[in-house]
Amino acid sequence: MPGRWFEEFTPGAVIEHAPRVQVTQQDNVAFCRLTHNDQPLHLDAGAARKAGFPDVLVNGLYTFATAVGVSVADTTAGTLVANLGYADVEHPKPVFPGDTLGFRTEVVDKRPSSKAGRGVVTLLHRVHNQRGEEVCRFKRTVMVRTKDGGA
Repeated sequence: MPGRWFEEFTPGAVIEHAPRVQVTQQDNVAFCRLTHNDQPLHLDAGAARKAGFPDVLVNGLYTFATAVGVSVADTTAGTLVANLGYADVEHPKPVFPGDTLGFRTEVVDKRPSSKAGRGVVTLLHRVHNQRGEEVCRFKRTVMVRTKDGGA
């Protein structure tokens, strides 16, 4: 499914993304290695237990990046001009290997751009685990094409 044109975003609309992602420790380690993050809480179960956690913590940026990635098909695939920014990133609960993540996006706001054929949309992304607990939320502001001027 292609992303949405500016005109297709409606403030207040909620998009439930179909993909569910079960996080593995292999995914977590690979992400940490790719991003040069050697935080022991992500890589060493003993260090995580010593800090009071039952297992290693999944890197929060993995959760954040996965939320953006999962949302693309339903929001900006093929219509994106630019990601303008991210704001208010929060991780209210930890993610552990074996957790299954679900994703939801709410359209917060939209406005025409000063450049023809484009509009600016603010999205609120939320991630929850298999118990329905919110584990990540953030706002993403994007510039997308309009139907009449976007090709």
